[in-house]
Amino acid sequence: LCHRRKVWAAEFGLMFSSIVRGSTVARRAFAGHRGGRSMTTISVPGTTARCRRPTPAVSSAGGKRVDSAVPERRVRTRTSGAPRAVVSPRRRTRRSLTGARALPPFVDEIPAFLANPSPGLAPAAAANTVVFTGGIKVLLKGLTWPGVINSWFLGTTVMAAFGVGGYVLVCLYFVFGSAVTKIKLEQKQAEGIAEARGGRRGVGSVWGSGIAGIACACLALAGVGPGENLWRLGFVASFCSKLSDTTASEVGKAYGKTTYMSTPPFRSVPRGTEGAVSLEGTVAGIGASLGFAGVAAAAGQVDLTGALIATLAAFIATTAESWLRATT
Repeated sequence: LCHRRKVWAAEFGLMFSSIVRGSTVARRAFAGHRGGRSMTTISVPGTTARCRRPTPAVSSAGGKRVDSAVPERRVRTRTSGAPRAVVSPRRRTRRSLTGARALPPFVDEIPAFLANPSPGLAPAAAANTVVFTGGIKVLLKGLTWPGVINSWFLGTTVMAAFGVGGYVLVCLYFVFGSAVTKIKLEQKQAEGIAEARGGRRGVGSVWGSGIAGIACACLALAGVGPGENLWRLGFVASFCSKLSDTTASEVGKAYGKTTYMSTPPFRSVPRGTEGAVSLEGTVAGIGASLGFAGVAAAAGQVDLTGALIATLAAFIATTAESWLRATT
């Protein structure tokens, strides 16, 4: 019994080795079939499996065996002195053009210009020209052509002395003053108390409104007087007074129910009378001066105390102007 077990184990081992050999040959035959090699049929001893084996055409070349059935694999090599492939100059140039482009020199100076409280005449003239060119249609709605030209000098001088903040105040005065002038314009025209030319201001109105502010700007540029801050306060107070006077006059003409002369005995007079005041116009003028002074404080032209001083000065100046008109 032991002898038979040994025989059976030997036969089983022989059979297992034959099967393993047959599967290995079959795997090689399948790989050769996929590579396009010619095949020959072989049989594995001790098994019933049959497979095909490639029959390479072997030739001798320089002592090496070369299989003609296997395609030659070409490997690119580079000598130590040969340069590597680089991107063509044209493609590299196009890529560089699509990258970051250099900005004009003045672009880098814009933040410093905006933050400068007194940038000077040359930068102010250039910036003011750009604003006038872009907003000429809006300017012509409130000014005549001579008025536009003269207002350019006014705006340039103010920006040169008091920076962008002062220039914003002048623009605010123009926009708000033109807007209140248009209030109930047809009614004013029918009553004969409207501004001439449909409310468009001429040269006289431009300099009448801005002469005090221009004087403060010129004195600040020249370095004359007690200091730039005082001239800045005078500039704010002057435009605050003119806006208060314009608003009080135009709102009083449009909505004033009862108007009185500003001098004793304070008799009732029709709307639009020189020197007359109304409650509606007075309240509107005070509100306009407060708003303008608040914007001036926000723009850094004056502090809170300066804003209150400008508002009080506007009320006094408006009242005094009404009194002078009533007595002349």
